Amino acid sequence: MNEQEVCRLLLDALGGKENIRSNNACMTRLRVGVHDLSRVDLEALRAVEGVLGVVEADTLQIVFGPGKVNKVLDAFVGLTGIPKGADAGTNTDVDVRAAARENKAEQNARRNGLLQNLLKRVANVFVPLLPGIIAAGLVNGLTNVINVSTGGSLSGLWWYECIRSVGWALFAYLPIFAGYNAAREFGGSPVLGGVAGALCVANPAMPLLAASGDVQVTLPMTGAAYNPSSGGLLAALFAGALIAWLEQKVRTVMPEMIDTFATPLVALVVGALALVAVVQPVSAVLMQGIYTVMNVTYEGMGAIGGYLLAAGFLPLVSIGLHQALTPIHVMLNDPAGPTAGINYLLPVLMMAGGGQVGAGCALYLKTSNAKLKGYIRDSVPVGILGVGEPLMYAVTLPLGKPFICACLGSGFGGALATLLHIGTVSQGVSGLFGLLIVVPGQQLPYVAAMAVACVTGFVITWFFGVDEARIREVYGAS
Repeated sequence: MNEQEVCRLLLDALGGKENIRSNNACMTRLRVGVHDLSRVDLEALRAVEGVLGVVEADTLQIVFGPGKVNKVLDAFVGLTGIPKGADAGTNTDVDVRAAARENKAEQNARRNGLLQNLLKRVANVFVPLLPGIIAAGLVNGLTNVINVSTGGSLSGLWWYECIRSVGWALFAYLPIFAGYNAAREFGGSPVLGGVAGALCVANPAMPLLAASGDVQVTLPMTGAAYNPSSGGLLAALFAGALIAWLEQKVRTVMPEMIDTFATPLVALVVGALALVAVVQPVSAVLMQGIYTVMNVTYEGMGAIGGYLLAAGFLPLVSIGLHQALTPIHVMLNDPAGPTAGINYLLPVLMMAGGGQVGAGCALYLKTSNAKLKGYIRDSVPVGILGVGEPLMYAVTLPLGKPFICACLGSGFGGALATLLHIGTVSQGVSGLFGLLIVVPGQQLPYVAAMAVACVTGFVITWFFGVDEARIREVYGAS
């Protein structure tokens, strides 16, 4: 079955073309926004060839696996006519938008809590940014290794500095993209959110950073000079959402004759003032609080904290909320941040992939079910490379016990990663490719911790996670 045929079945299960609001993809998932979730046939969706799993959320997440999902997205975009990442709701009339919001609110009240919905929205902001974040992270990791191993011998060469600039640019201007996506996610004009995000990017030409004589501009709440990076990525995220809210509120009272130019102007000016005077200081306090909690867990609890962090990461991934951690990773990888640019959290969380690979290998060797063996054979190689979602949705999560065993095994790798103080110099993929972003000189400790996660995941699954009756129930008697 080709991608066109797969997408036609997807459309039927999703309630038809008219029920599609948006379509996008991350590394392994087709993410589809719908107007009316009650029209979606989830069982038919899961039965479509190639679908490894479905995460039920405001934005449905249909798991296909790496590589496959991009081909499916291209075909899906062709059938829906909705550009990647766009929202068809912005091109429909007010009644349709109102009906969609009403249906979404009804579904949210029935299925999700406030915090869960907020985290999903944060995830939706960052999912479209993942290709750039991963590519830039890999560039930073590779060039860092090259600099250390060659003593900076390539510095000054135009082509090498061009490549380094690619890695630098994404993280330097990430607040613009975060503000842009946040405004879009919360129903505003994306460009207004992008402008708010730009205020969070340090640029000496920014008027707020200019000095009158020897006196810099000071802020009302803090009495200090303006610091664009105060509050980090959270400030850009909150500012984008705030401007979207302001735009919607202003539009309800603005006369139609001047709405086109007056509403964006008011929303932008008020939003910018609120960002500088309130949002950034509050975000700075929140970021410091997050760091304090992470520091207590990591430094204060030591190996126990590392175990808990690694063991709890797979459940977060299973419901699609792991992207909500992106602002924290950015804070930890900021050279001017509290950890001087070394991210000690990411290697701990990476151990979740090792636990899953170990669980999958134990299942493969112990079960006689041919269908399950086929799924594992296809999923483990990409799991070793750092993409664990196919293994999760096709193997461990449907069976239940192996998923728990994988979590328990992951914790041991996380404990060792904490004891060894393994860090990364950027964000990026995990697994084998995680070696590219690990602090130079820590590759062997990283491999050792990942091996511990894999072995313990294997052992725990071998003795406690293989249930042939459950396997036959899920995959049939093959």
